[in-house]
Amino acid sequence: MADSGEEHVGESSSSKRRSKRQRQCHRHTMEQIQQLEIFFKECPHPDEDQRSQLSREVGLDPKQIKFWFQNKRTQTKHQRISTLISSVVGRSFVMNSKLAPQNITLGSSSNSSDESLLSQTIGDSPIGYPPQENNNNNVHENSIDINNIPIITPSPQESEFHHDNVEKSIILEIVVAAMDEVVRVLQVEEPLWIKSLNGVRNSIRRDSYEKIFSNSHRPYRSSSARIESSKDSGVVSMTPIELIQNFLDPIKWMNMFPTMVTKARTIDVIDTGNLGGSIQLMYEKLHILSPLVGARDFFFIRCCRQIDLTTWIMVDVSYDIFKEIQSGGPSFWKFPSGCIIQDLGNGKSQVTWLEHVQVDDKNQTHRIYRKLVCGRQTYGAKRWIITLQRMSERYSFAMGTKCPTTHDLEGVVNDPKGRKNVMQISQRMVKSFCEILSMSDKVDFPTSPEMTNKGVRISTRKSEEISQPKGLIVTAATSLWLPLSFETVFNFFRDERTRPQWDVLTSGDAVTELARVITGTFPENCIKIIQPYAPSENSMLVIQETNIDQMGAFLIYAPIDLPTVTSLINGEDSTKVPILPSGFIISPDGRLAADKDSTGNTPNGSILTVAFQILICANDNNVNNYSISQQQHMETVTTVHSLLSSTVINIKEALGCSD
Repeated sequence: MADSGEEHVGESSSSKRRSKRQRQCHRHTMEQIQQLEIFFKECPHPDEDQRSQLSREVGLDPKQIKFWFQNKRTQTKHQRISTLISSVVGRSFVMNSKLAPQNITLGSSSNSSDESLLSQTIGDSPIGYPPQENNNNNVHENSIDINNIPIITPSPQESEFHHDNVEKSIILEIVVAAMDEVVRVLQVEEPLWIKSLNGVRNSIRRDSYEKIFSNSHRPYRSSSARIESSKDSGVVSMTPIELIQNFLDPIKWMNMFPTMVTKARTIDVIDTGNLGGSIQLMYEKLHILSPLVGARDFFFIRCCRQIDLTTWIMVDVSYDIFKEIQSGGPSFWKFPSGCIIQDLGNGKSQVTWLEHVQVDDKNQTHRIYRKLVCGRQTYGAKRWIITLQRMSERYSFAMGTKCPTTHDLEGVVNDPKGRKNVMQISQRMVKSFCEILSMSDKVDFPTSPEMTNKGVRISTRKSEEISQPKGLIVTAATSLWLPLSFETVFNFFRDERTRPQWDVLTSGDAVTELARVITGTFPENCIKIIQPYAPSENSMLVIQETNIDQMGAFLIYAPIDLPTVTSLINGEDSTKVPILPSGFIISPDGRLAADKDSTGNTPNGSILTVAFQILICANDNNVNNYSISQQQHMETVTTVHSLLSSTVINIKEALGCSD
């Protein structure tokens, strides 16, 4: 069976481990790297013959040549993305007072990156698009000043993305065609859509699609690329206006989908309504919650507009910002995708979602995740809908009257300000945890190849954020397959009686739940304040959020001291409270009904991601003044790796899944 004990991360024969270590130990010489760099400048996408010729010239295996070029292209792309984002930060788009929508409230707090979805203003006025005269500050604060990036203000001629009338016309043509396509694709069934063998999923039939929608705005199709398409619908407890506002603001977009969208930026605002809809150029990074799966980067145009009195539409379509369609990239491309939103009244909407992308990430995906990723479950329409439903439910519980609490702090946490604070800091904790699992962005020091071969990822980063402790932080994470359903694994972690079996903070002792804030209709979708020690010994508590839906579950927690908890529940500001989360992500392993065994049963299986964060060198004044030697660093990495490994062993033993 494909997904069995052999699929655990890092499990292989001793000979395979030796050969992998031997390959890892090989280092290219400076002369070889220089030759490769020279060739890369001339041809970043060599074909097989060119790679063979190059391998003979530099004395490397063709596979090494192939992987070097793949890594170099990825590195170059990320550098360009970083440069691009920096180049637009601080820019007042179009020196242009006409770009800010009048009736869409985007919020104006300068530290909005530290605010949760729950605390951001949602306007209740209808969407309209008349010209606006003096809203430069509104555009600046919401489209540019994101995640505390230093402000840079390039002059107009330095801006790479100043659109002239010709390019603007091209963008508008793309938008009009994309909107038309999304509406038609969602309306048509046969022959455009086909169902999977189990009748659960829909996907687009390629030959029919190519006949119906023939246009030149298509990506380069490599032999390793594949196309993912899906659609789904559901009722969401938000109005269309609230949803559109969350879709147009990159901060709210990330907060609405914290387990999916790691980063989001508005690169440029093309129009805010004069041409029939809000149109902006955006960047986003999507990431499955494991360090063993690469992220997906998209540059795309987003257009939102009202179709009729009760219907809105949001459309995304990739835009070739680096002019590389014909040069072998980009790796990720959005065909017209998005959603149609119908107002149902009573604060609810029917959302029909379309996801249609071309991806080239198989080489970046670990084998235990391939069925989940390649089966269109990771980024498919169903996950977008379920996440949207879950987060809108969480928002309703935060703003509504149904927020029961239990135990000692019931009377205090039930206070609206205290409840809002607890939910806000917990959402920031969840978002921060999800971000650190994209570990390729945060490696300041190398780790040993042996750890990498075993599926362990360890990164060290300097933290300068107000929302986290200042200093040097080590993160260790790994993912493993378990022969149990994700519901069973989740129930194990949420049970306070089994917590001492995996949580080192408890020192093997029982824990006490002090308070609970419910965040959804399912009782275990909640935030807890937990006391892992006797009060006479330690005042350190734990804040923890648990969540489960059809697509998976998580348990994320962080230590927090008693005075801070007291200030939170008394309604004091929570945005500057530093928090350093650790936790678990649990997902199905991707096997569907088509994978039934000989007895006709679908085998249970889940993928568990474990991640710890440890502050190893605190600095309360200036983070750049920390001092740690390479030896101290490696000793710390070894300690964190040992902690991670022992925790995984304890979990597998407790679940009866030991090797």
